Amino acid sequence: MDYVRLGTTGLRVSRLCLGCMSYGDPGRGAHAWTLPEADARPFLQRAWELGINFFDTANVYSDGHSEEILGRAIKDFMRREDVVLATKVHGPMRKGPNAGGLSRKAIFTEIDASLRRLGTDYVDLYQIHRWDPRTPLAETLEALHDVVKAGKARYLGASSMWAWQFAQALYTADLHGWTRFVSMQNHYNLINREEEREMLPLCADQGIGVIPWSPLARGRLTRDWGETTTRSENDGFGRTLYRSEEADRAVADRVAEVAEARGAPRAQVALAWVAQQAAVTAPIIGATKPHHLEDAVAALSLDLTDEETKRLEEPYVPHEVVGFR
Repeated sequence: MDYVRLGTTGLRVSRLCLGCMSYGDPGRGAHAWTLPEADARPFLQRAWELGINFFDTANVYSDGHSEEILGRAIKDFMRREDVVLATKVHGPMRKGPNAGGLSRKAIFTEIDASLRRLGTDYVDLYQIHRWDPRTPLAETLEALHDVVKAGKARYLGASSMWAWQFAQALYTADLHGWTRFVSMQNHYNLINREEEREMLPLCADQGIGVIPWSPLARGRLTRDWGETTTRSENDGFGRTLYRSEEADRAVADRVAEVAEARGAPRAQVALAWVAQQAAVTAPIIGATKPHHLEDAVAALSLDLTDEETKRLEEPYVPHEVVGFR
């Protein structure tokens, strides 16, 4: 496993980040396809054995159960000082007028709740899960800065938003001397490349680490186009992300062609393309079957040729920007 700096920080992360949305009691939260703790733990242990030191979760994943599972696995299988632990804040965790968002009250409440569930006194990367239009930006940024100064987070990150919003957050933090965001977790894969227009160039210019979510388009790039899974049949949010059926299918077919010629799984080809993009630091992968982790690590050694890259990119057509809510 190779390790790289997260943006311009001194923090070194594995070239893959294991996303933990797939781990949690299926009866808790909105994701009925998640793995319960007994089934999830072997994936977390194996990821660590493969050299992955970067783990991403969120308070809303399975109503906090994902954080609980990850926290116990870190204690049992890993060395906390060597783990780069990331979680997120924004979504409501209970009913009530102050249950979610990025107000000072919400952030202070949720960082403490996340730390309790994770069983640690700090997270390495604390991320805003989405933009909050109802809270003044300065309030959010100062609260996050105070979280860092209190020792509860080492670095700050952001997730899907418009590039102008991210630029505003960066320069506002700079103007006030507050801790700035060091990473962007955005939606990026072969069938949704809209981030190439503004967000990725902004991140490159500002020295921001890019850790894309859904690099395999929720599995659409890894299987025959008409094939479904339990997750795809029950993933309401996923259905809002991919709507250009014919155009997306053409890209998926190219992935299959390149994979067949290479004698490699489609997942390796699709992930290799994301990992080889200059702006990308570490794609966030999911793993619910044993071969998922092995394929992901192997993808880092799959060097696509210029001709293969051209073939993969050629069928792409512009898409509506999605995933910001």
